Amino acid sequence: MQTDPVLVESLVVFSIVLCVHMAVWNQLSWCCIALAVQAFYVQLKWDRLLRTGAAVFQFRPSANSGVLPASMVLPLLGLALRGRCVAVGNVYFERFAMVITVTGMMLALFLSLIALGITRPVPTNTCVIAGIAGSAILYTVKQMLTVSEVIEVLEVLLIFVYLSLILLYLLPRCFTPGEALLVLGGVSFIINQLIKRSLASAANANADPLHFFLPVAVVGCVLLGVFFAVLFLFMESETWAASVFFHLMTAVLGLGLLVPWLSLLTQHHPVAWIFHFITLSNTRLWLLAYWSFLALVAVAVVLRQNGRRSGSSKKQQASTAVRKYFHLLAVLTFVPGLVLDQPLLHLAAVVCLAAFLFLELVRFFRIRPLGAPLRRLLTLFLDERDSGHLILTHIYLLLGVSLPVWLSPGPCTPKGGLGGAGGLVPYAGVLAVGVGDTVASVFGSTVGEIRWPGTKKTFEGTATSVFAQVIAVVIFLIADGSINLNASYSWVVGSIAMVAMLEAYTSQIDNLLLPLYLYVLLLL
Repeated sequence: MQTDPVLVESLVVFSIVLCVHMAVWNQLSWCCIALAVQAFYVQLKWDRLLRTGAAVFQFRPSANSGVLPASMVLPLLGLALRGRCVAVGNVYFERFAMVITVTGMMLALFLSLIALGITRPVPTNTCVIAGIAGSAILYTVKQMLTVSEVIEVLEVLLIFVYLSLILLYLLPRCFTPGEALLVLGGVSFIINQLIKRSLASAANANADPLHFFLPVAVVGCVLLGVFFAVLFLFMESETWAASVFFHLMTAVLGLGLLVPWLSLLTQHHPVAWIFHFITLSNTRLWLLAYWSFLALVAVAVVLRQNGRRSGSSKKQQASTAVRKYFHLLAVLTFVPGLVLDQPLLHLAAVVCLAAFLFLELVRFFRIRPLGAPLRRLLTLFLDERDSGHLILTHIYLLLGVSLPVWLSPGPCTPKGGLGGAGGLVPYAGVLAVGVGDTVASVFGSTVGEIRWPGTKKTFEGTATSVFAQVIAVVIFLIADGSINLNASYSWVVGSIAMVAMLEAYTSQIDNLLLPLYLYVLLLL
C-alpha cells in the first residue's frame, strides 16, 4: 500500500499545531485545532477540484492544493507572538498578535467557503465539519475582539478578495490555492497596516523608521505591477516607447509617491535617513562592501552557467547542485548580518526584495533594455515550480531567509533578549532553507537511496539535513554570544526534525513554508 504524501504532510502540520497548543493552551489555540481539522477536509476537496480542472482559476500544476499547511501559518504565528507579548506585558502588541491570529483564521475559512461552494456534488459531510469548526471559531472570536479589531480583520479580508481576483486572473499557474492564501493574505495584511499607519501618522513619531520600508516597498511593487499588467493588456510592451513609459512611471511612483509616503511615516527624509543609518559605523560599510561582492559572485554564477549552456548543442537546465549555489550565497550573506548588525540586514533585505520584484516586472513585461536578457538568462534556472508567467523561486528564497528577520518580535523581547530557543528565531530562515533544504537536496540527489514512501525525497537527505542544521546551531552559538539555549536543546532538535519531515513531504514552496514553521516553533 503506497503512502499518500498529503496525509503525512497533514500529520506533520497537525503535530506542529499540537505543539503550539500545548505551549499556549488558550481559547485561540483550541480554535487553531478546529481550523486545522476543517482545513484538512477542505484540502481534499480542493485537491479534487484541481485534478478535475473545476477550480475557478488556473493554479500551479504538479502540486496539491496545500490548504492545510498554508491555513495554519498566520494563526500559529499570531499565537506564538502573543505568547511572547503576554510574557513581557506588552498589551498593545498582544492585541496586534491576536488580530494576526484571527485574520489568518478568517482568510482560511473564506478559502474553505470558496471550495465548498464550487464543489459538485455538494460535500455534505465536509460542509458539516467546516460549519461546526467555523461556528466555534466565530463564537470564540466574537467575545475576544473589539469593534475596531473586527473592522480591521474585515478590511484585510476585503483587500484579499480583490487582490486575489486581480492577480490570480492576471497570473495563471503561478500559485497553488495554499500559496495564494499565504502570499496574498500576507500582502493584504501589509497593505491594511500601511493604510492604518498612514491615517494615524502622528502616532508614528516614536516608531522605528526601519519598520516602514518593507510595507512601502511591497505596496509600491504591487501598484506598479497591477497598473502595467492592466495597461499592457491594451498595448504592446516590447517597444521602446512602452519601455520608456514604464521607466518614467516607475520614477514618478518612486519619487512622487513612495518617497513622500515614507517621509510622512518616518518623519524623516528617507534618503537622508538611509545615508545616516548606513554610515553610523565602519562595520556597516564593510558589510555593504562584502554583500556587494557576493552580489557580483551571484551574477557571475548566472553568466557562467548560461555560457556553458550556449556552448552545448542541446538545451539543458541547471542541476540541483547548481541551483543550491544561491542557497549557499544566501547563507554567506545573512549569517554575518545576523551576527554583526541585524538592523542593517533588515534594511538591506528590503532593498534586495524591491530590486528582485522590479527586475521580475522588467523580465515579465519584456521591458527594454534588460527584459529580454533577463528572460534568457533566468530560463536556465527554472524548475517545475516555475510553471506560470512569473519566476518566483529566487524571490521565495529571499523571503524565506528574510521573514524571520523582519518578523523579529522586538517590542515583545525582554531586555536580555529572547531566552532559550527564541534566540535562534532570526536564524530560522538560514537554518530551514539555507542549510536544511540545501543539504537535503544535494545529499538526497547524489547519495540518497532510501526514498520516503510516496515521494522523491530520500531518508539520507532528510537525516543529513537535520544533522547539518544542528551543526549550524552550534556554530551560531559560538559566533553569536547573545544566544543562550539554556535547557532547550531537545526542543530545538525536535523542531528542526519536524520541519525537515515537512520538507520531505510537502509539494508547496518550501523556501516560504519551512522558515515560517521553524520560526513559530522556536518562538514558543
